[in-house]
Amino acid sequence: MDGVLRHGSNGKTRSLAPRTGGEKALSWTAPVQVARLSRTGRIARAASRRLHKSYRTDRETQVMKALFTAAFAASALLAAGAMAQDGPTMKRIAETKTVTIGHRDASVPLSYIGQDGKAQGYSIDICLKIAEAAKEELKLDKLDIKFVSLTPQTRIPLLTAGTVDIICESSTHTLGRSRQISFLNTTFLTGSKLLVRKNSGIKRIEDMNGKILVAVLGTTNEKAAQVEVDKKGVKLKGDIVKVKDHTQAMLNLEQNRADAYVSDDVVLYGLASASKNPAEWEVVGPYFSYDPYGMMIARNNDDWRLVGNRAITKLIESGEMVAIYKKWFEPGPTKINLPLSDRLRENFQIIALPE
Repeated sequence: MDGVLRHGSNGKTRSLAPRTGGEKALSWTAPVQVARLSRTGRIARAASRRLHKSYRTDRETQVMKALFTAAFAASALLAAGAMAQDGPTMKRIAETKTVTIGHRDASVPLSYIGQDGKAQGYSIDICLKIAEAAKEELKLDKLDIKFVSLTPQTRIPLLTAGTVDIICESSTHTLGRSRQISFLNTTFLTGSKLLVRKNSGIKRIEDMNGKILVAVLGTTNEKAAQVEVDKKGVKLKGDIVKVKDHTQAMLNLEQNRADAYVSDDVVLYGLASASKNPAEWEVVGPYFSYDPYGMMIARNNDDWRLVGNRAITKLIESGEMVAIYKKWFEPGPTKINLPLSDRLRENFQIIALPE
């Protein structure tokens, strides 16, 4: 393609042949007055120098732009190639043909061991669908599911070590945890309340003066309860008692070693319904923290996250997510009557991203 000489706004346009064989001329600008001033040799030479300088400067600019464009394109291709590669979790799943799910033993009805000795619950059902999506994505002929029991103290170490591929339980998505691991889109919304005996006289955390409060160590509820106690000036009987899991916390309540257990209300409803005498317990108080639940995965696994979030979106769009919710939270195997809230329904609509 021939080069083009473009003058200023009052100038003319002319075609400029290439300077050397095979080299394309570049567009350049020259004052219209050149034609008029070229009558004298001195002015002509000056004009020629100006033209040559203008051409060289513009040519260098074009070359720099070309180099920048090439460099940007190369980096984009490299980035695209890196994103297209499987992360460590997907590679492990492809090699072992196994998805290892981390679960809790007593986080009813989200993730717990049923009477048949198997892991089950709302979060487990969602994760089984995610595992199916991974099998389809990797085009595997078969996929085994392995379950690993964990606690709030062991879940992140087991995940970062690669012992489990995904954690499916009652994990609150926080900024602090996101520094260590990643979360899939929110699949449940809850908050901190208290589980007490119906005849305890306790209706909110302000009624806990002189009483014993128990919490699971390392949970957001433990931290939220301490903040609320300090803010309201509540004088507990000693410090908050910290135990390793929900089972131990419930045992403290049943054996009168604690007056209230602080946890997410959905967990408390589940524990009460699974207790020996469900009618003995009630969940009380306004929320003093809000907790969005999400499945945990290791960081630097964009492909695994995409598989998980796409599976969640498909569950929502097909209506299966609501069916899974009703299975576990409305009267059923856990005897919990917790209808789907408008807030959670709206959350489903928000996270169902378009393909």
